[in-house]
Amino acid sequence: MPAYGALSAPSISRNETRKAMSEEPRIEVLVADDEESLRLLLEQQLRQAGCRVDTVANGIAALAAIQERSYDVAILDILMPGMDGIEVLRRISQEEERPEVIVVTGHGTVETALAAMKLGAYDYIGKPHSTSELVLLVRKAWEKRRLSVDNRRLHERVARTSPFPEIVTQDSRMLKVLEVVERVAPSESPILVVGESGTGKELVAQAVHRASGRGSASLIPVNCAALPDTLLESELFGHEKGAFTGAMERKLGLFELADGGTLFMDEIGDLEPRLQGKLLRALEEKTFFRVGGTKQVRADVRLIAATNRVLNEMVESGAFRRDLYYRVNTIMLEMPPLRARPDDVPLLARHFLRTLAPGGEGWSIDDEAIDILKGYAWPGNVRELRNVIERALLLAADRIITIRDLPSDLREGAPVSAGAAPGGSPEPTSSLSLEEMERRHIRRVLEHTNWHQGQASQILGISPKTLYRKIREYDLARPG
Repeated sequence: MPAYGALSAPSISRNETRKAMSEEPRIEVLVADDEESLRLLLEQQLRQAGCRVDTVANGIAALAAIQERSYDVAILDILMPGMDGIEVLRRISQEEERPEVIVVTGHGTVETALAAMKLGAYDYIGKPHSTSELVLLVRKAWEKRRLSVDNRRLHERVARTSPFPEIVTQDSRMLKVLEVVERVAPSESPILVVGESGTGKELVAQAVHRASGRGSASLIPVNCAALPDTLLESELFGHEKGAFTGAMERKLGLFELADGGTLFMDEIGDLEPRLQGKLLRALEEKTFFRVGGTKQVRADVRLIAATNRVLNEMVESGAFRRDLYYRVNTIMLEMPPLRARPDDVPLLARHFLRTLAPGGEGWSIDDEAIDILKGYAWPGNVRELRNVIERALLLAADRIITIRDLPSDLREGAPVSAGAAPGGSPEPTSSLSLEEMERRHIRRVLEHTNWHQGQASQILGISPKTLYRKIREYDLARPG
């Protein structure tokens, strides 16, 4: 009996199969089966369908053939002398250029099928089977491999031609940001990266650092919103032994650790005024004092700061020092939100699929799911998209993400993303403001975690301190 739906496809004639396959490039197939009559029959059928076919009678010969020649599809019998089909599959499972594998057996069990699929087999079929349907299965396996190879080649071409291959985009606004990054990275000027949470500000900081003259030194990150002010000062500038209760020994600060390299200060807008002054002096004089210390410490760092807050408004209200603002804002890079770059959504989704999926290859997202992703407003931006794909991978069947695998917020008509206005600039097609979308999104996450703020902040990709501020800002209250 056939296993796992491999024979569920409609029956097709030999002429139809041969015609369909003759219109495509020749498929290279290896058939490994110890039953000579079946081996010869499959060879004849596949050659009539336009394939180039090699045959072997055991697993050892199959492994040698795969290592010697590049095949598109390998049809492996489970029970073969010397080395069975599962062992051949295991031996080649980590090879990047391996063929797609169809496992065939007359002794199929659920455990054997699961073992084959976990090792990356394309499909599993039992004896007896229709040769015409196996030919169709070969074609589908070849199409999957061709798509994987094309995607890998495209990714490699992009990596060779783009100075920042880790930033995935085809959006004109993002490409302009990267053009500026390429121009300013070699300088020593401070850079301020602004944009909503989850837009990729730290990725840009990493790109700047690698392209700078400091690229061989350290890039030291610190999130100013993640620590209380008293601890943040010690983290940034270090402390001397006995400086405060619990200071049992001298501790070097992040400024010292970044000496000769780059310091990335995320959420710099959350820095309290006293620390703003100490930071300004450290940047201007390249010296500072550890907490509790009396000896000046020298450190030469380049600062890259980031914030999701509007610093010039904070300057006007007195919440952020004007002189520090001018110091960190020599060059400003503005990250567009994901809702303003909807064409990047499929690109990013498939990128995360490739980098997060078990095995990395063979996964896809159907067109209906892509349409839903493109229509969503993404208040959490790229970070939220990554989380959605990671969740969908856990739920998806047959290595295909469908609309059923997406969160209910997306499936049930969440606010749509920005569309192009007649003048060409993006504007929301939803009547909800960004603030209202963010408020609702934070409320949904809090309800999902039963108001566990630590879990909610991790899902949202923000610090607990920032989440607490958002809860107060949006006047959110726990029910009951």
